[in-house]
Amino acid sequence: MLPLAERMRPKTLDEYIGQKHLVGEGAILRKMIESGNIASFILWGPPGVGKTTLARIIAHQLQRPFYTLSAVTSGVKEVRDVIDKAKRNAAVNNGLFAPADSRSPILFIDEIHRFSKSQQDSLLGAVEDGTITLVGATTENPSFEVITPLLSRCQVYVLKSLGKEDLLELLHRVMTRDNYIRSLGIEVKDTEALLRYSGGDARKLLNIIELVSNSGVKVIDNETVTKQLQQNPVAYDKDGEMHYDIISAFIKSIRGSDPQAAIYWLARMIEGGEDPKFIARRLVISASEDIGLANPNAMLLANTCFEVVNKIGWPEGRIPLAETTIYLATCRKDNSAYLAIDEALAKVRETGNLPVPLHLRNAPTSLMKELGYSDGYKYPHDFPGHWVEQQYLPDELVGTVFWKKE
Repeated sequence: MLPLAERMRPKTLDEYIGQKHLVGEGAILRKMIESGNIASFILWGPPGVGKTTLARIIAHQLQRPFYTLSAVTSGVKEVRDVIDKAKRNAAVNNGLFAPADSRSPILFIDEIHRFSKSQQDSLLGAVEDGTITLVGATTENPSFEVITPLLSRCQVYVLKSLGKEDLLELLHRVMTRDNYIRSLGIEVKDTEALLRYSGGDARKLLNIIELVSNSGVKVIDNETVTKQLQQNPVAYDKDGEMHYDIISAFIKSIRGSDPQAAIYWLARMIEGGEDPKFIARRLVISASEDIGLANPNAMLLANTCFEVVNKIGWPEGRIPLAETTIYLATCRKDNSAYLAIDEALAKVRETGNLPVPLHLRNAPTSLMKELGYSDGYKYPHDFPGHWVEQQYLPDELVGTVFWKKE
């Protein structure tokens, strides 16, 4: 018998749960699908929110040839084989799938962030000329993990963790539509533990239901769910909810200046097989957000750590990661730059494009000089101490304080 998660996989958009901002009535992806014309895109979101399912639904609804590759097991050769197959099919079908035709085959690549630069490069030509329509799925920020030429050819759509109502709808569907679960005669009494442990992940919810149902219980309640999960502990899953929980604990331990906890959470991630670049990237963020101006050298060390780890990988990468983790955890903290830029961004959104004061504008032409551009500007180096009082903010914001020195 197929696993519950596979048995419950939706076949149409109407059966699909969640992501209303993308596939709800009038939403962008739904309109694209209904038009029959889809461009290459990347689905970015946490695990278990329907990225693979959505790609399959699109291919089925549009009756496209559908190829799938996993970045974990596929390389350049497999990519080229699929592209060659797509081209042969186009020739056999007398151009029905000719480049740039709206019915070009769909190539779905799961975990596209794991593809190397050369693997991603091998996709460019086929995506550019329409031989294939690429649909990628990733749990990592594509801006960091997908090469710019490929990213520029794809729209990125962000998928969200499923909300409470989505998960309850899925639970109801399981209990009323799955023949095997229905035959067990199980009553759902409480849902709090089910929702808490699933953490917005549909696949995790289905796995928990299957685990509890197969244990022989007749009532699903908070106590039953908790007991079963304690008896069947889930190991660190670098692609699952714990991935986000542990990196959160890691960063908060650094922010809280606790090197003991920070090094422990680092060890958990290393032992779980986490991507060293992911950890190093978060250290760079922490150095700028949490240490900031209290110790600008923290950013230099974190950036160097990222470069070193990117070169050497595991297992040696654990050493510079540990060194940087302890250094950041023991640094003085200052988030004033982080707060300042967020306040400034909020003010920009509130006030719009305020004009630059005339004396701060360049005057490269005579007309600009006649209009008063640069007139009255005081060159600070011409004054004692290389400073002179002068207005630099727009008139409407004079006196506004964004950066508050600690």
